[in-house]
Amino acid sequence: MRARLGRPDIDAYADRFAVPPVTPGSPLTVTFLGVATLHVSDGESALLTDGYFSRPSLATVALRRLAPDTRRVAGCLRGAGIDRLDAVVPVHTHFDHALDSAVVAQRTGALLVGGRSAVNLGRGGGLPEERLRQVSSGDEVRLGAFDVAFLESDHCPPDRYPGEITAPVVPPAKATAYRCGEAWSLLVEHRPTGRSLLVQGSAGFVAGALEGRSAEVAYLGVGQLGIQDEAYLRDYWRHTVGTVGARRAVLVHWDDFFRPLDRPLRALPTPATIST
Repeated sequence: MRARLGRPDIDAYADRFAVPPVTPGSPLTVTFLGVATLHVSDGESALLTDGYFSRPSLATVALRRLAPDTRRVAGCLRGAGIDRLDAVVPVHTHFDHALDSAVVAQRTGALLVGGRSAVNLGRGGGLPEERLRQVSSGDEVRLGAFDVAFLESDHCPPDRYPGEITAPVVPPAKATAYRCGEAWSLLVEHRPTGRSLLVQGSAGFVAGALEGRSAEVAYLGVGQLGIQDEAYLRDYWRHTVGTVGARRAVLVHWDDFFRPLDRPLRALPTPATIST
């Protein structure tokens, strides 16, 4: 037996990507911008999870130091119509989530909100202290029209860069400098409408962390789920979507994050076993 990589064909599910058009009367919109970057907006107030747009190639990640690609960041923000944000909130601090967080916050006037690791990335990226807000598990923070609860989570195994970021990371830096840091389950409530959502940016969880909480929609990270066993899959669903009682689950972190966003999205490759 030998293993090979296969890439799921997302064209077979193209109809599921169709969404109703946004109108001036839309009370709340959530826009998927790759990996676990979500733009949550009511037209006046907005927050962004992660804000990862540079998307360097696999060769660059493996062989070079990483720095935000400011041209790509600016182009993606412009294409998404984002010029102002109340907050940028990394779900954890691996490079494929938080490499651009400080740059996005700087360009949009946002606070960068997260644990000590995220704050250290902000410092390394040149954000002033008044634009940084450090939180701990259980904190609930008012960000514009949104209330965000930060609840302890975990990274899906394996975590290739575990641990915290204990000092400012100044780009360019190796991918290994972007340690996971604090991983969050984010519960977001839009105060004017009472609408609520869960952002589970990684396919990891902490059993019981979401007990007593609720959300209408769960944005569910699925990266690396393909290498987990069935028991893990069932536990992941039960401790996230099942616990908060979400009526709908939207999959995120399924796309090939080494591919720039000016090219069509494609799925990450997954391992498959074949006979020889």
